[in-house]
Amino acid sequence: MLRNRMVQFLLLYVLALAGLLGLKYGLGLSDYIIPPFLEICRTGLDVTPRYVAHVLNTLSIAILGHAISLLLAFAIGMLAAGKSAIAALVKTAAYNVQSYPIVAVAPIIFILLGDGLLSRLIISVMICYFPLLLTVMGVLSEPVEDIEHFYRMTGHICWGLQVRVRMFENIGKLTTVAVGSATMAMVGTIVSEFIASNAGIGYSIRVALYQSDMAKIITALLWIGVATSLYLILVEWIGNLIHRRVAA
Repeated sequence: MLRNRMVQFLLLYVLALAGLLGLKYGLGLSDYIIPPFLEICRTGLDVTPRYVAHVLNTLSIAILGHAISLLLAFAIGMLAAGKSAIAALVKTAAYNVQSYPIVAVAPIIFILLGDGLLSRLIISVMICYFPLLLTVMGVLSEPVEDIEHFYRMTGHICWGLQVRVRMFENIGKLTTVAVGSATMAMVGTIVSEFIASNAGIGYSIRVALYQSDMAKIITALLWIGVATSLYLILVEWIGNLIHRRVAA
């Protein structure tokens, strides 16, 4: 799986790079806008050691943000899936917070907390957790009639049991969304670094943008893709392991 995933990513990356160079020569764009292939290679060799370290920094924040997002989504989802006034308030608050674009909220976070690790982590969590939350709420609001009817008739039904039954019956959907949200955690971390930070690959892309250095940006995209692919493989393996153990 590792080799196949990396081959697929590298193939897509090469095709995208070929398309970009084709656009350059097709439209006659200058080397200042899109550098030639050899310059991209030279720049890539020069900055790769530094960019790999930056990507690992970003990936560490993304992994932590993803873990927090999973816990937060399940906690809020269980609170919001009920029919009480508190559940309705939690659901409304979750929706309202997500309705604000991250570029509007991020400056407040950076002003209050600075441009360090905590700000990057919070923004990563904010971007990552909402799709998870919607899935958890959808799963918990959908009854499993046959099983729940049995427990209801025997008088053993309760909210905790309903939660366990509905999660067990939808474990495949939950693990799939948890795996998919790993990409959002990486995106959220890079966005936070690009907006205002002094570390990570997002910060490196911002510096390269200010320098109008397309070769550095292309190199950064390569290592972002490699890191994200490796993390997705790990999360998929964990998700499949959980799925098999629950289904056994």
